[in-house]
Amino acid sequence: MNGIRARRSLVGAAVLAAALSSGCRGLLGGRFEPPAVPKELNKANMPEYRIEPPDVLVIEAIRTVPKPPYKAESLDVLFVRLANPIPGEPLEGQVSVEPDGTINLGATYGGSVKVVGQTLVEIRATLEKHLAVAVGLKDPKVTVQLVQGRGAQRVAGPHLVRPDGTVALSTYGSVRVSGLTLTEARRAIEEHLSQFLQEPEIALDVQSYNSKIFYVVLGGAGAGQTVQRFPITGNETVLDAISQAGGLTAVSSPRRIWLARPAPEGAGCQILPVDWNSIVMKADPATNYQILPGDRVFVGGYPATAAENVLSRVVAPVERLFGIILFGQSVFQSLSNGGFNNGFNNGFNNNFFVP
Repeated sequence: MNGIRARRSLVGAAVLAAALSSGCRGLLGGRFEPPAVPKELNKANMPEYRIEPPDVLVIEAIRTVPKPPYKAESLDVLFVRLANPIPGEPLEGQVSVEPDGTINLGATYGGSVKVVGQTLVEIRATLEKHLAVAVGLKDPKVTVQLVQGRGAQRVAGPHLVRPDGTVALSTYGSVRVSGLTLTEARRAIEEHLSQFLQEPEIALDVQSYNSKIFYVVLGGAGAGQTVQRFPITGNETVLDAISQAGGLTAVSSPRRIWLARPAPEGAGCQILPVDWNSIVMKADPATNYQILPGDRVFVGGYPATAAENVLSRVVAPVERLFGIILFGQSVFQSLSNGGFNNGFNNGFNNNFFVP
């Protein structure tokens, strides 16, 4: 029992010394634990989210009215109304500009009319002329309005924040949003779109939170380490983190688990010990810390298993070397004792001479 305690003390001292030598603070034993560390029953709200690659933003176009003089494009949506229609055949409603640049008024009113590249005033004159010639209406009065320009379709939808920190807005170019809050990014996008649109207005949100992550590092007890990367939602604890990593492995030591929290350069790091058995067996939230972006949950292996693995790596090459030497000696002795000649003669006689 005393030997086991001594080994545990040595392991604890070694880990503490390594942590302090690397500039980390507040570790293993809890005496240096800073106050107000967010935990399972006392979680903290995350700071205002700042966009970074490779987040995915979703943009909803609320107001995307093109600057005049606007010329119709394919996929625009127009509102067309004929003031004096044929009785029983009203012409009023939304029509889309087809990819070939036409709008379809229906069979009663002469089918398709090409309008792409024309202003709203020109489209109205084109439609009135078409209705007078093709349908025979006397003095037709047409109203044309733009319901939705193609610009809204260029802007709306999901947008990946690219490695350079920008989002692409189709033919409207790109806007840098990395490091901005959602409010700041929305203003930046609206300001950029104001070069092309009248008082543009958008709604902006994050569709996929990809840039804020944490890590779970599973020690292999001297046989390497496994690092797993998970996106953070703002509600995870140490128990959640290890659960997402698939739990402890066969070589994981419940007594060698801690959370490492990075700090600004020069300020060191913060290490918080985790009492795994108390968390899972007693539902004790004291060391079930809330995970923050950039945290590393480290799970160490059993020291005895680690020592065994290290020893086996050192001994294995020596064993193979001695095995080769012993095999060589055995072959040499066999040849020296005439085993080769006797075996050759016996085989020759058995195969070529019939008794």
